Amino acid sequence: QVQLAESGGGLVQAGDSLRLSCTASGRTLSSYVLGWFRQVPGKEREFVSGLSRSGGSTYYANSVKGRFTISRDNAKNTVYLQMNSLKPEDTAVYSCAAKGGTSVVTNLYEYWGQGTQVTVSS
Repeated sequence: QVQLAESGGGLVQAGDSLRLSCTASGRTLSSYVLGWFRQVPGKEREFVSGLSRSGGSTYYANSVKGRFTISRDNAKNTVYLQMNSLKPEDTAVYSCAAKGGTSVVTNLYEYWGQGTQVTVSS
């Protein structure tokens, strides 16, 4: 079983960048499909980005395409979400997740981190 821990959230201004990190323990991240999600209080959790187990395929929600980049560092057992050109509507709690399989999906993730708050001021 893998344990996930996010870091890197914070308060930034519109147009700024942040890089979120999700470090795993217990298992190697290269054994999983990985995803980043976000949630605003009172709204459903939204799938933001995903990375296939091989690392060869990525997926982005339309709302972040061209601004966010997901990547994985196997040596550090960490997955990142680089967020550029941040907008106030990106404000949310961001969580990383992992699941078995090979291809990116937008749901049915088995393992979750605790989340990190990202706040973008206008």
